[in-house]
Amino acid sequence: MLEMVDLSKKLSKAEFKKQMPELERRLNELQRQMKDLGIPTILVFEGLEAAGKGTAINQLMLPLDPRGFKVHPIQPPTPEEALRPFLVRFWNKLPARGRVAIFDHSWYDRVLEERVAKKIPRKAWERAFEEILAFERQQADDGAVIVKFWIHISRKEQRKRFRAIEKNPALAWKIGKEEWKQHRQYGKYIRAAEEMLERTNTPTAPWVVVEGHNRQYALTKIFETLVETWSTAIERKKAAAGSQEKASFTHLPGRNVTVLSGLDLSKKLPKEEYDQQIDQLQERLRDLEHEIYVRRIPVVICYEGCDAAGKGGNIKRLTERLDPRGYEVIPIAAPTKEELDHHYLWRFARALPKAGHMTIFDRTWYGRVLVERIEGFCSTEAWQRAYREINEFEAHLANFGTVIVKFWLHIDQDEQLKRFKDRQETPWKQWKITDEDWRNREKWPQYEVAINDMLAKCSTSYAPWTIIEANDKYYARIKALKTVIEAIEAKL
Repeated sequence: MLEMVDLSKKLSKAEFKKQMPELERRLNELQRQMKDLGIPTILVFEGLEAAGKGTAINQLMLPLDPRGFKVHPIQPPTPEEALRPFLVRFWNKLPARGRVAIFDHSWYDRVLEERVAKKIPRKAWERAFEEILAFERQQADDGAVIVKFWIHISRKEQRKRFRAIEKNPALAWKIGKEEWKQHRQYGKYIRAAEEMLERTNTPTAPWVVVEGHNRQYALTKIFETLVETWSTAIERKKAAAGSQEKASFTHLPGRNVTVLSGLDLSKKLPKEEYDQQIDQLQERLRDLEHEIYVRRIPVVICYEGCDAAGKGGNIKRLTERLDPRGYEVIPIAAPTKEELDHHYLWRFARALPKAGHMTIFDRTWYGRVLVERIEGFCSTEAWQRAYREINEFEAHLANFGTVIVKFWLHIDQDEQLKRFKDRQETPWKQWKITDEDWRNREKWPQYEVAINDMLAKCSTSYAPWTIIEANDKYYARIKALKTVIEAIEAKL
């Protein structure tokens, strides 16, 4: 495909100077509109060394408001970044709504540079294609505009540019052994690039091949593409504003026979047996914490459950004897303004553990299909889409080798009422009960349906749900400890 690109296309300097002022004016105007409409933009620039990526980005920055964009020059992952799934560092760099992120190289290094240089096995870069497609689709579905530019030059042109750069004392440092090695492997890189373009060119995240021999032609094509893309995005956003679904209470059917309604919540563990088991299990988990550090295995433990189900007490017993340097508990509250300006998974990607560490989430990304669904904090289309997005997100963690344990702590309504009253009547527990807890209780049937959907659609072989019968706190704590231990031991 790339071998058939017509690299002879040119634009005279006179014509370039004639067209560029209007394109720059339009880009500046459209950037302001994109900001006002809250549409984020992700621009990816890829190409071989000396193709002109830096020149294109520099030229593109000139007409844009510098307060509204950020350029991310992507280097090989640092040792710290290598301890997390490869897409995590890009999640951290995603733009807020209305802003522009420009990537000089990107997540495509995994299927291009790392592939050709054989830095990763074939299985890893093959799997990366699916992970990249899911990642880009999630951003596009959330409203982001994505444009990916491949700036193409011939092998002969690359050699010519290398020689010219080497002759310039101020720039000669840019061309070294790695650049000439890439030049010798030009054919391998192009074949890998062609497969990359073919497998990841989608309507919502298209590739634009830019003929890069003539600088004026290349820059004009990039500018025209972005003007057209932003204009279309603005028109669609304005058209959708009139018919946009209004978030409102999501009416759900009443109580049905579900996984939860069939639970045996009468399971109990006598205090004597609890005392006998808890110390032994906590010591075993502490030993495993050291083993996962040595083996560089990350662990993610997710806690969800009914109000007053005992998540806090359960987490406390889980972590009681752990080395605090090896784990972190992340309590999830309502999203901040900054978090609302990003994809809902953004704040969770930023909190993931590095290899060898453990992160425990007290409530999780499943809020999208629970409270946000029930309370109408997101559209129906958004929470329905979230099942697939969550499974993809967790698959990316599992592919990296992460142990994922997910708990749903369940109690019946009578037990919940008993605990609510206890909190109200006990001075040092009153902070635990709020008016919102009582409101949520009134929606028990709706939550039960949503919970059942979540358990059915997001329990996978790599990230299964474990339901904890939590009417008896002793039984619940021991079951949670045993489940975490078994999951880590199975991985080891």
